[in-house]
Amino acid sequence: MNGRILRVLEYDKILEMLEEKAASSLGKVRVKQLKPSTDLEEVIQLQNETDEAAQIIRLKGNVPLGGIFDIRPSLKRTTIGGTLSALECLDIASTIYGGKQIKRFIQDMEEPELPLLRELVDRIVPLNELEREIRSCIDDHGHVMDGASDRLRSIRTSIRTNESRVRDKMDSYTKSKSKMLSDAIVTIRNERYVLPVKQEYRGAIGGIVHDQSSSGATLFIEPQAIVDLNNSLQEARVQEKHEVDRILNELSQAIAADEAFLRENVEVLGQIDFMFSRAKLGQQMKASMPTMNDKGIIKMTQARHPLLTDEEVVPNDVELGESFTSIVITGPNTGGKTVTLKMVGLCTLMAQSGLQIPALDGCELAVFEEVFADIGDEQSIEQSLSTFSSHMTNIVDILKKVNDRTLVLFDELGAGTDPQEGAALAMSILDEVVQRNARVIATTHYPELKAYGYNREGVINASVEFDIKTLKPTYRLLIGVPGRSNAFEISRRLGLEEHVIETAKSHVGVDSKSVETMIASLEASKRGADEDYEEAEEILHQAQQLYDQLTDKWKQFEDKREKLYERAEEKAQKAIDKAREEAELIVSELRKMKSQSGLKEHEWIEARKMFDEATPELKKKQKEETAKPNKAARELKAGDEVKHLTLNQTGTILEKISDKEFQVQFGIMKVKAKRKDLEFVKSSQPLKEKPMATVKGKDFHVKTELDLRGERYEEALNRLEKYIDDAVLAGYPRVSIIHGKGTGALRTGVKQFADRHPSISSQRAGGMNEGGSGVTILELK
Repeated sequence: MNGRILRVLEYDKILEMLEEKAASSLGKVRVKQLKPSTDLEEVIQLQNETDEAAQIIRLKGNVPLGGIFDIRPSLKRTTIGGTLSALECLDIASTIYGGKQIKRFIQDMEEPELPLLRELVDRIVPLNELEREIRSCIDDHGHVMDGASDRLRSIRTSIRTNESRVRDKMDSYTKSKSKMLSDAIVTIRNERYVLPVKQEYRGAIGGIVHDQSSSGATLFIEPQAIVDLNNSLQEARVQEKHEVDRILNELSQAIAADEAFLRENVEVLGQIDFMFSRAKLGQQMKASMPTMNDKGIIKMTQARHPLLTDEEVVPNDVELGESFTSIVITGPNTGGKTVTLKMVGLCTLMAQSGLQIPALDGCELAVFEEVFADIGDEQSIEQSLSTFSSHMTNIVDILKKVNDRTLVLFDELGAGTDPQEGAALAMSILDEVVQRNARVIATTHYPELKAYGYNREGVINASVEFDIKTLKPTYRLLIGVPGRSNAFEISRRLGLEEHVIETAKSHVGVDSKSVETMIASLEASKRGADEDYEEAEEILHQAQQLYDQLTDKWKQFEDKREKLYERAEEKAQKAIDKAREEAELIVSELRKMKSQSGLKEHEWIEARKMFDEATPELKKKQKEETAKPNKAARELKAGDEVKHLTLNQTGTILEKISDKEFQVQFGIMKVKAKRKDLEFVKSSQPLKEKPMATVKGKDFHVKTELDLRGERYEEALNRLEKYIDDAVLAGYPRVSIIHGKGTGALRTGVKQFADRHPSISSQRAGGMNEGGSGVTILELK
């Protein structure tokens, strides 16, 4: 992208606003390097990054990006054997901590899905040991602590002891020799404790003179009695410095060992800061994510110029690239044509830089290889060029590079010369650019270009609305309506006499009058259409509100009905369970009688069938049966494996007696069964061995859902395994596992269990009315 267009469209001001949003110097460096990309995939990637960051800002309000520094210069010094200062080491520890904070923040978010950010934070290495090592040696103010080593603690203890002795000795001098001192204080010269002694008492207090006052009346003397103490103190301070240097050198070596990880962390943190700075700018501008294409299509609804305030800007709809590839905006000056031109160009550059644009959702922008613009008065005094010559020099350069992947912006095309020649030249230039299939937006005040859009395919007229009543432009862009001169109307409202206006009209050609009349009619039609659209929008809004209310009422009704069904079923289930307990006693007795009386097997099955048919069926079971119409309706033939719904036994069809009756073998028994009682299991296969009967256990009456919330991980999976076995025996087609959202560990455990269990065919997260991500639905084989 050429640098001139970035300057003309004030792209640098967008970067200044973006830089203010960066939380660290890492992000600021990336902002300064930002340029519009011409690669569609790269632009889409940038837009997706910005969108993920924007989602987090909408949900959380902010992100923990504090305490991050650009530590790359320090890392480079460690790799060549340099020793870092305590503050540099502290910045590295702070950056490690900041990386862990943002990593934990992103990983702990269950919603929304953040594939790009999660992939980034996975690259951050925590380096806990290095951080602890630095923090154990350096405090929050950048000072090496006494506990950094035993030797340092001992040296500093010695320093404090010597300082205390020196001060005590010096205090005794200030008390006993106060008359000889200029001031009864102890001061320091050349890092040694001294006394301010009057000149005339120099001999009375022997010692070493380190300094004197500017007047010479005061000498700063180190008494001979504390020279040895000062020497000991200085020696301890030298030892302290050596020990501190040793500690910092060890830390620097440890940092050098992890230099590659630290550099990767810094790279990732800079990228994340850059993503969130783009999202914060979008939030400030009330911007939205554009859909990007490489077909030259631009569609923006209620788009605003990014550098104008809400009070100054007027939103406009702009469309280009599908029905027409060029827009010619005509009309008088001061109507906002140039602002519209710059708005389209700047929004395009922002979108290609991964920034969201100030427009409503659903906007679409194209990725162009180049954006060209000829905007503003660029008269060059140095080159002795007129305004027209300057513009033409720029246009000539543009025409050399225009193709179908460029966006061209012409402001006041052909201005600065004879109107007729300028208009003709403007049309010729537009023809050339349109012929090359470039996307063009041009502004002009030449009346000859008002009819241009009607005579050229792919070109449409537009204008910026002007309010005759207030004599001010409204800055609203009217696509399809050419601009018209308002000179006569403005003159009339300003008080020019009517006969003067009529005389002026008589000088205007017939063609011009008809064009102005046509434009006036178009403007009236456009205003009427806008009013109808607003009315339709209001009706649609009211209808949507009514629909939402009805949806809520229906949901409440469904919930209430479901609760009533559940209470009724619970009550019925209790009665059934009680009856079944009594029946089980009878069955037990029957088994004894069977063995004693020699009751035949088919008589036993018939008795059990009568018992099961006496059991009332709940609506819930009816729903489950009606959910399997395909199996029941399938045509059966000899050899097919079927399930007897009443006996709950699996067998093989031996022969078809009639359309409604079959002979079926269950184990060693052959039974006649009606079609309605049989359910298809699988296609006919050669009978290699007698199929085993599958009998439900006595505990098969289980609910269709299992609540694991609050359970320990191992206990929950044990319960789940037993529950699935019971549900399979009960013949349930699907079950719901309630695990809650929480940390996601239990949900992951259920997913992994379902993946490897042979009786589970598939799994999915619960829907909006099924519990959402807190529930997993398992389909059973």
